[in-house]
Amino acid sequence: MKSATLPQTERSLSARFSRSHLMDRFKAVRQASLDIVGPLEPEDFVIQVMTNTSPTKWHLAHVSWFFETFVLDKAYDDYQSMHPQYAYIFNSYYLQTGEPHGRAKRGFLSRPTVDEVMEFREYVNEEILDFLEHASEKKLEEFGPVIEIGINHEQQHQELMITDFKFMFGQNPLYPVYRDRELPESSSPGPLNWVSFDEGIYEIGNAGDEFTYDNEHPRHREFLEAFELGDRLITNREFMKFMNDEAYSRSELWLDDGWAAVNENNWGAPLYWCRRDDGWYHYTLSGLRKPDLNEPVTHISYYEADAFARWAGKRLPTEVEWEVAAGDQPYVGNFVENETFHPMPVEKTGDGLKQMYGNVWEWTQSSYDAYPGYEPLEGALGEYNGKFMCGQYVLRGGSCATSQTHIRNTYRNFFYPDARWQFNGIRLAQTT
Repeated sequence: MKSATLPQTERSLSARFSRSHLMDRFKAVRQASLDIVGPLEPEDFVIQVMTNTSPTKWHLAHVSWFFETFVLDKAYDDYQSMHPQYAYIFNSYYLQTGEPHGRAKRGFLSRPTVDEVMEFREYVNEEILDFLEHASEKKLEEFGPVIEIGINHEQQHQELMITDFKFMFGQNPLYPVYRDRELPESSSPGPLNWVSFDEGIYEIGNAGDEFTYDNEHPRHREFLEAFELGDRLITNREFMKFMNDEAYSRSELWLDDGWAAVNENNWGAPLYWCRRDDGWYHYTLSGLRKPDLNEPVTHISYYEADAFARWAGKRLPTEVEWEVAAGDQPYVGNFVENETFHPMPVEKTGDGLKQMYGNVWEWTQSSYDAYPGYEPLEGALGEYNGKFMCGQYVLRGGSCATSQTHIRNTYRNFFYPDARWQFNGIRLAQTT
């Protein structure tokens, strides 16, 4: 099995794959999943509102299945699963490990119960920690990178859990509160300013001295024309001007598939927005509220982001432009650790780029595809990213549901262009 990343320095390898570090990271991430689901009631764990979401119970079991399938089953000749059929119902799409239970049917499973899923998690926790404590150096070298993938994989599902049960609650006329948060008063960010970047040949992709997914490699060169990037995210106020200009009924602003999506789905505002007698409201994980006009607009599709850019006389950035612009900026922003579970207005003042990390994933105009020279991992783990390189668009920067420990400037998220239930937003670009 290939390593999860390109070759590492001896120092970084020894730090990342030491027993103590892997055990600490494993325990912290596994506990974080339980913290995220802490406010839920038992009934909340079992609902699947649409095919693109999964029941929270399934997420909790699937990430445990991952450790069981890719570590325990392979590390031990005589490993005994707590329940052999879990390998079928909690597989997602890894065909090389066996035929998975259909995604659309995950919400049909009242059994195993939530308690049984929690018992499964504890069983896998004990087995993984026992393995880490007693594995030989050779075994640790072989499976340490796989456990690291599993830890980061669970962080991805933590983000999906938050967005999935927001979608679930957002369909409920009671608009349940997940966590009550009082958001501070905001002030206008002022006009959008532009940050310039020279034409030239730039290197993008990860150099391989930290955890990465295979789709972030190899590092390679790209030529860019001179361009400018908006210094902050587009706000609710700016998007409402787009809405008030009847942009959702102007076909000239939309890609053909986007125009079809608008009409088929009756879009007229971002997801979770609804009009009441006294104006617009939107559902947040703190309940139904009037939109703060200074906050970044979120829960919009690629089609809406592209149409807004066209309406504004601009365009979306490419992922190469975004990565070059992000440069060596620190990974500071409104992440899940802040527990706002909602985008926040810009705080930083002055020149330069703002809100590059956290708040909302930023749509780029780049199709999700392989970098030149890309090689997926061998075996079933090679199905993690490479098999999805068709028909999706890249997003960058993370969101308020992303862990700060999970993001980096080379991270490539990807979704289909009609996806709205994630915390997706807009940053504009223009060619100079």
